[in-house]
Amino acid sequence: MRAPRTAARFGAGLVLWVLCGVAAAANLTVGSKRFTESYILGEIIANTARKAGEAQVSFKPGLGNTAVVFAALKSGAIDVYPEYSGTIAFELLRGRSGTSMEELNRALATDGLTASVPLGFSNTYALAMTEAAADKLGIRTLSDLRQHAQLKLGLSQEFLNRQDGWPALQKAYGLPGRAQGLDHGLAYEALAAGRIDVMDVYTTDAKITRYNLRVLSDDRHFFPSYAALLLHRLDLPQRLPKTWTALTALEGTISVERMRAMNAQAELDGKSFAAVAQGFTGGQSNTEQARRAGFSQRLFGDDFARLSAEHLLLVFGSLLASCIVGIPLGVWSARSPAARRAIIPVVSVLQTIPSLALLAFLIALFNRIGMIPALVALFLYGLLPIVRNTHSGMTQVARGLKQAGAALGLRKGQILRLIELPLALPTVLAGIKTSAVINVGTATIAAFIGAGGYGERIVAGLAVNDNALLLAGAVPAAVLALLIEGVFSMGERWLVHPGFRST
Repeated sequence: MRAPRTAARFGAGLVLWVLCGVAAAANLTVGSKRFTESYILGEIIANTARKAGEAQVSFKPGLGNTAVVFAALKSGAIDVYPEYSGTIAFELLRGRSGTSMEELNRALATDGLTASVPLGFSNTYALAMTEAAADKLGIRTLSDLRQHAQLKLGLSQEFLNRQDGWPALQKAYGLPGRAQGLDHGLAYEALAAGRIDVMDVYTTDAKITRYNLRVLSDDRHFFPSYAALLLHRLDLPQRLPKTWTALTALEGTISVERMRAMNAQAELDGKSFAAVAQGFTGGQSNTEQARRAGFSQRLFGDDFARLSAEHLLLVFGSLLASCIVGIPLGVWSARSPAARRAIIPVVSVLQTIPSLALLAFLIALFNRIGMIPALVALFLYGLLPIVRNTHSGMTQVARGLKQAGAALGLRKGQILRLIELPLALPTVLAGIKTSAVINVGTATIAAFIGAGGYGERIVAGLAVNDNALLLAGAVPAAVLALLIEGVFSMGERWLVHPGFRST
């Protein structure tokens, strides 16, 4: 009887394993970069996939620049995102292939990726000036810029560092001068205000017409074609055939004019990216929802609960880890001068590393985006105040009190638990509070790698220069910081004996 029973168990386990594998496979994650057009195209891809009804579809918008989103695709953190043929050829593949689909895919196949489904339009890089300034100086082409070294250029950080960006363009045209880095969403206002003279644009940008800009002719044909398409995992068509059939139906459906109009709906008419995409994929979006909402509606929108939960997890998950590691390190550094000379400088250096640089390093280390690298980064940033304050609190405990405890027969652990930590607790709590407040603000950066939180609104607001959306992300983060301040003040009154309090 054992054999049939064993076989039945094995069969049941096999079926369960297969079902779990199918369930795991029936997921699709769509990503996007953090500029208007990529947000909209990402929403269109996600909506189209959802309508197929084959997979659970999630959308991770505004993941950052090209390198971050491409790393997420290679690691499997996302399955597909909208990209451009020129970017693939010159930025991702470093000029190792041509711009034909066949050449691109031969190079991409080594990473298990492929490019397909051209959407129907090309969005090429260009440089632009206001019509008034260009007329005054007689500038119509990129070559004309050579005669005007005094012009101030404000270029996006990505364009400044791309293989097909400013350094190569400057060399190809012999352009003089230096360029300053400026967020693309803010550059239009800076150009209109006269703070800069030249900026980089995408040829489908809606604001070109609104700000009456002249797109300078690429008279040496430096910029390649940037045909919009889908960059995706190689196994996607086989893994989700029904979804893939729906996505291939997007081929050739978006003209330059239509893309520019959709960008205008988001940037000029105030529609949400989701509402713009819904208008394209079918189904009429609610007029009230599509219209630019007031600040209170933005603040307490449908995503408020999700963003709050994500932000709280980022702040307190990393804070807990910082406490578990930081307090023992602080105790150790207080008891050992040799340990102090190693621990304090190391945790001090960790906090000086730029947040985006640390996130990029952690993405490469973990080979993934999202919550895990964000939590690790915040954990590392939170160590310094906790370690330093624990060390300070421990060293302020009078030696006579510790000697009295030893005279009473208390062991080292008991002296630590009954004398040193209670006396150091106000200082330790101050360090934890400082770490928590710092994490509230720093956690907004995590949105650049798809970890969510209030930073998601801030990143989206920067993309379209929407101050209300920016505030809808910044205000709850500020309120959370004030709440944490208040909670820790009350906690100190509850946890710390009145005789040990600093006030």
